[in-house]
Amino acid sequence: MPHVRLRDGAELYYEKHGSGPALFLVPGLGGDGRFWGANVEALARHFTVVVHDHRGTARSTLSRITYSVEQMADDALQLMNALGFERVHWCGHSTGGAIGQVLAIDRADRIDRLVLSATWAKTDAFFRRLFEVRSLMLKELGPAAYLKSSALALNTPAWVRDHDADLAAAEQRAHETIPVPEIVLSRIAAIVAHDRRAELQKVRAPTLAVCARDDTVTPLYFTEELVRLIPGARAYVLPDGGHAYPNVHGAEFRRVITSFLLES
Repeated sequence: MPHVRLRDGAELYYEKHGSGPALFLVPGLGGDGRFWGANVEALARHFTVVVHDHRGTARSTLSRITYSVEQMADDALQLMNALGFERVHWCGHSTGGAIGQVLAIDRADRIDRLVLSATWAKTDAFFRRLFEVRSLMLKELGPAAYLKSSALALNTPAWVRDHDADLAAAEQRAHETIPVPEIVLSRIAAIVAHDRRAELQKVRAPTLAVCARDDTVTPLYFTEELVRLIPGARAYVLPDGGHAYPNVHGAEFRRVITSFLLES
């Protein structure tokens, strides 16, 4: 399996698909590149698609460090350098969108076009309380309970109804998916601390913010704030799909971001 060794010796698992302009598809808090599912193959018809597992998750090194969104951005930049990409399109979902904000502000020369998917610029009381509850579930009840509760936050009722068996199977494997709960707790602390709202006016990359109207993790008002504060940014709001809308409305998600990324 392909890995890139980071400067501190940790390794990032990555995959590269297709050809064309470079597109980094970056998942959320779970950190597993497999989040993108069939979207990878379809987008690879137009782009060189790179997906990776965040450090601390899935097939990357389970580093016991203090995580931050800036650290995640630096890891991604090291991956970009190792693969020889000077500039890339960036599509980041949730935590991946927070990472994209950091790079678009701090390393504007490396980001061509920016898609911010179901993400936020600064934590508010709702977001903080939601992740306090999720952290408590993991600490007090363990990985299976954490996954069970997370599924209810991330997905629509209809999706949960139709994927009950899949969710139950994932819960059975919870201790394999989350072998080191302390890493997840540190990553949660990192995203709760994320705050780039005051610097968003520095973003120069053409930016599209996408979300679903019924998202209960990063509500619509977060996307509206991003569009208000990033110069020239625009929004696309799907009527439904929840926080994990790219896996509910994949064809529409791909149509919208492909059109944006290929604009001349």
